[in-house]
Amino acid sequence: MDGEALHEMAIRTAMGLPAVVETQPFSEGIFVYKVVGKMFVMTSELRGVPIVNLKCAPPHGAALVRDHEEISPGWHMNKQHWITLSPGDGIDETLVEDLVGNAYDLVVAGLPRAKRPIDPSRGAAAD
Repeated sequence: MDGEALHEMAIRTAMGLPAVVETQPFSEGIFVYKVVGKMFVMTSELRGVPIVNLKCAPPHGAALVRDHEEISPGWHMNKQHWITLSPGDGIDETLVEDLVGNAYDLVVAGLPRAKRPIDPSRGAAAD
């Protein structure tokens, strides 16, 4: 997957989830996607190459970094809880969709129950 497609897929997937807002709190060209004020995805460029930072559970993130050349510990983020996707043949739409969805679910699960836009254990709207 090339860099433009990587950004497009991550953004489209993030914005399709409940209660997500796009912000630009840092600088031009860096977009942050939040649910109930909590960041779960960031798109930016590193030395001119489009990248996507995603929240990730530590064991899952470590396995992804080990198994995918295009995945590294989170750039400018807590390297235990964030990963960075770079363009390359090992990144496809399904992987990006899954990782964005997992990042969202991880953040939603950490929210107080009353603030959750969905129940992450059921994948349904919260009551």
